Amino acid sequence: MNHSSPIDPAAFTYVRTVVSIIVGLSISRLLTGLARFVQHPRQQKIFPAHIAWVFFMLIYVIHFWWWEFRLENVRWTFAIYCFVALYASVLFFSCTLLFPDTIGEYDGFSDYFISRRAWFFGLLIAILILDIVDSSIKGSYYLASLGIAYWLRIFLYMLASIFAIIVSERRFHFGLSVIALIGEIIWAVVFYDSITP
Repeated sequence: MNHSSPIDPAAFTYVRTVVSIIVGLSISRLLTGLARFVQHPRQQKIFPAHIAWVFFMLIYVIHFWWWEFRLENVRWTFAIYCFVALYASVLFFSCTLLFPDTIGEYDGFSDYFISRRAWFFGLLIAILILDIVDSSIKGSYYLASLGIAYWLRIFLYMLASIFAIIVSERRFHFGLSVIALIGEIIWAVVFYDSITP
């Protein structure tokens, strides 16, 4: 892909608009869901693993939009635009899984999260695959600059997600969620603190 002639920054802003809306909806879904626990503390019991994954996704979505700035120098095509919109949409779908419209048919968020874990972690695997494609779109130099830590992170998250689909033990899910949340915070702060290379 030729990166020698970046598009006008105003055009890049235009291209990002739809994706911004999807990202905004994702963040809104998570924050609204969290606010429910404050508004109605007795209505639903908090499941710590669920809350940790909520914060994981909140950081991931915010982080996603931060690193998408690197697409400024990409020669945009409709296919790339659709891909980025798809990536954002999968993130949104993951956020809606964490806070469905109603969980009346389940015995709280613990029961709900464990019963929907195959969907959530399956989507997390899909997100990681989309991330590899996204990083490749930004160019081979950018992908190489991520180093071995990037590939190790992807591998560990995928492996952990496969185990999370298989294992229903709540203590396992809590431990995994805490490790993933800490890992994502470290990844965001250490590797993506600045937009500039």
